[in-house]
Amino acid sequence: MNYISTFIAVAEDCKVGHGKVPAGRGPGRTVAQIQYEMLSTHPFTYTQEDVLFESWFARQGLDVDDAEKAELRAAFFSKDQPCLRTSPLARTHGWGLICDAEGRIALCAIDSPDYRGHLEAGDLKVIKAMRTKRG
Repeated sequence: MNYISTFIAVAEDCKVGHGKVPAGRGPGRTVAQIQYEMLSTHPFTYTQEDVLFESWFARQGLDVDDAEKAELRAAFFSKDQPCLRTSPLARTHGWGLICDAEGRIALCAIDSPDYRGHLEAGDLKVIKAMRTKRG
């Protein structure tokens, strides 16, 4: 399920022209905030599966041991899950997602020289994030 050697470019209908740090809404952290914190503080550490599960898990507010967490992860992936092309980071916050040869992910701001470089270099498969609205 992890993307390998892939660049997930910002969605075509993204309204920001720079990598925007997700702002909070209400008392809990949003999926965008959780994913941003994971990927900005630990680039090329987490895979798509790690990011999807950990962002879901963090929002659940569960206090479980490692064995229970492993069971929750298995149950989580026993059902189809949306991929990172649906991440709010790539859809609305201006962040491309670089997936290396091991499937580990790093952020790349749409306004950075690296972003344009990944689009043009041809070293990674380039796919677009899902559009926010149907078109």
